[in-house]
Amino acid sequence: MSPFDLTGRLAVVTGAKRGIGFAMAEALAAAGADVIGVSATLEPVGSAVSRVVETYGRSFEGHAVDFADRSAVLAFGHLVAERAPDILVNNAGTIARKPAADHPLAWWDQVLEVNLTSQFVLTQLVAAPMLERGSGKIIFIASLLSFQGGINVPGYTASKSGIAGLTKALSNEWASHGVNVNAIAPGYVDTDNTEALRSDPVRSQAILDRIPAGRWGTAADLGGAAVFLASSASDYVNGVTLAVDGGWLGR
Repeated sequence: MSPFDLTGRLAVVTGAKRGIGFAMAEALAAAGADVIGVSATLEPVGSAVSRVVETYGRSFEGHAVDFADRSAVLAFGHLVAERAPDILVNNAGTIARKPAADHPLAWWDQVLEVNLTSQFVLTQLVAAPMLERGSGKIIFIASLLSFQGGINVPGYTASKSGIAGLTKALSNEWASHGVNVNAIAPGYVDTDNTEALRSDPVRSQAILDRIPAGRWGTAADLGGAAVFLASSASDYVNGVTLAVDGGWLGR
């Protein structure tokens, strides 16, 4: 059996309606996992991601949860913890762009709630059955801004830096209990979050010029890393933030 085989595993993927979450749900299904998908506006049945997952012969269950609503995240966390999933991919996130001097506090609060606090709330609940049985895979989605400062996104940078730290903190506590906690830091990927950058010809070209791979990433580029960190191939990988960035950080 391949160490990357996820047959019989159950994965929870947040932010699964589109972009990176969609691609990761597909990659996990292709490797054999059944998927519980959740996003703020995900259709409970008949969604595009459900159709893709089901083409691989895997089951899909959809939930709509607003990650800015802590009570909704808590309710979902309790519900899904009862299913004792094997894999949790914390991908749901948001971004707000405005210079730090003028950045509304309401934007800061929302970004931190969605990108950091809700991730901890959900992980704490879903990890409980993993810790009890002595196995599980938790994958956070970090960012290049877990390493760098960014421009005009103070809340996003703070939240993604927090995700990198949280990944290490949880790994320190849970690795000895058989639960692997790691993160993936996508580079500049062609998704909704980067639309403002891609539509600015000067900024877009400056970004492209620095990427050794010579192109923007695609959501599908993250699928292999997700399967690796969700599989037994990564059983001795703990507390790592894996950059999938076309070489950006090495430049």
